[in-house]
Amino acid sequence: MTADLDTTPEATVTGPTSLPVRPELAGLEPYGAPQLDVPVALNVNENPYAPSEQVVADVAAAVADAARGLNRYPDRDFEALRADLAAYLLAESGVGLGVEQLWAANGSNEVMLHLLQAFGGPGRTALSFAPTYSMYPEYARDTSTAWVAGRREEDFSLDPDVARATIAEHAPSVVLLASPNNPTGTALPTATILAVLDAAAQVPGGCVVVVDEAYGEFRRRGTPSALELLADHPHLAVSRTMSKAFGLAGARVGYLAASRELVDTLRVVRLPYHLSAVTQAVARAALAHSAELMAQVGALRDERDALVVWLRARGLQVAGSDANFVLFGLFEDRHAVWQGLLDRGVLIREVGPPGWLRVSVGTPRETEAFKDALVEVAGL
Repeated sequence: MTADLDTTPEATVTGPTSLPVRPELAGLEPYGAPQLDVPVALNVNENPYAPSEQVVADVAAAVADAARGLNRYPDRDFEALRADLAAYLLAESGVGLGVEQLWAANGSNEVMLHLLQAFGGPGRTALSFAPTYSMYPEYARDTSTAWVAGRREEDFSLDPDVARATIAEHAPSVVLLASPNNPTGTALPTATILAVLDAAAQVPGGCVVVVDEAYGEFRRRGTPSALELLADHPHLAVSRTMSKAFGLAGARVGYLAASRELVDTLRVVRLPYHLSAVTQAVARAALAHSAELMAQVGALRDERDALVVWLRARGLQVAGSDANFVLFGLFEDRHAVWQGLLDRGVLIREVGPPGWLRVSVGTPRETEAFKDALVEVAGL
């Protein structure tokens, strides 16, 4: 699979050391995109719109209330937050879920780690289809789970027959499907997810299928959510995050929906009191404003679709996006294009297949700055 090229090197674990570092960690760099002070930062798929003053006020009040009890441990099963998440998903996707079917953690990264802790491990395999999110193999590595990357097609779609054959060959205990996919932005049709679920059901010993919908709220009209498949597939988990659509990247709240049996298994591997009282308070306050925050999602969808049209009109290849970012190319020297944009104050991501670049959807002003810089750098 293709990993991000712009990880941060300062803390690399390299060279001789007296520390008993696990061999598979020696010489590796920590995951992370550059955090540079630039006028236009469009590299990490953040929501460019800060919460409104009313949201800020309500979050602050909720945090103040939580602070009065910080001498006590938080609710380790956070049932009130899970109930709020269930109510939100019912409104957003039309899928009714019980509190016992929701789980949350510090970002969807920790949700994924819980999944690999519970269903991966030594002698087990996690499988996905590249190019996809470059943290997936790291979750596998960190849980001593074998990693296999199957292939996507040239248009970044997933051939159901290829998926079936790959699952049958490797017999994974976990299959990770990002939809919309990162870094391509492409979503999977329901038929493809059903094909994967069918193949996973044939794996001896069982296989959990995880559909990562971190960008699910940005999907185009008519693109379904895998949440609709939960009732008939107890080995399916659908993960979401509040970082993107809710604009809460700094709060670190991710969650998933699944069967009660699957969620209860995650409760076994979670650390005690892993979700702080402050985090729970922030998430619940934001969920109370979900209608307001989702209105921003509509504006970002429109901005994304207009950007796709603009890029294609200038002769560039663009992957169809259901996310809040766009993958575009092809460039003989993509690093030179990336650097040329950075020199003009616009930071995007050098990630994914060779020749491609990824830009997050920003405000109209940020998008115009990106367009102007790209025209200069690429001679469009």
